Amino acid sequence: MNRAGIKGLILKNRSYRRFHEDTAISFETLKELVGLARYSASAANLQPLKFILSCDSEKNKKIFPHLAWAGYLKDWPGPDKGERPSAYIIILGDKEVADNFGCDHGIAAQSILLGAVEKDLGGCMIGSIKRDGLRRDLNIPQRYDILLCLALGRPKEKVVIEGAAEEIRYWRDGKETHHVPKRPLDEIVLK
Repeated sequence: MNRAGIKGLILKNRSYRRFHEDTAISFETLKELVGLARYSASAANLQPLKFILSCDSEKNKKIFPHLAWAGYLKDWPGPDKGERPSAYIIILGDKEVADNFGCDHGIAAQSILLGAVEKDLGGCMIGSIKRDGLRRDLNIPQRYDILLCLALGRPKEKVVIEGAAEEIRYWRDGKETHHVPKRPLDEIVLK
């Protein structure tokens, strides 16, 4: 296995929140990304996840208002028109397959986002969702729990990792570069 390859994908896989909205992502590309999630681990191999794919601008307009963007950036309501995602993947848990989805949706989301990075796309994993409104606007049956929404597109912003910092909150500088502090390895590995 090429360790530099996976490390490179992980380092490039940032939470992008601004995109070139006019760069289309095909339905086939979204299906291919979900295919990566399908091959990912699932607790007891139950495979309870289902996916709603959207690369249609009208459907995207229904999804966008139900998402909260960048909680630490209090004065930023989310991407402006022209900078919004060109696609979404909504991850659902099928309650007729399992009662608890554990970390399956996190594993699936990471697989999808790493696949997106490999295609020179980027995304953001969003868990802050107005679920009742999204369920209503997309006619999502009650048997499915809305777990995560992945916003996808060609990134329009620069995101950089910052070294050791006491503050974990991300921020944007005057050039609109998004800075993300990460704890040092020695701090997170216990002895």
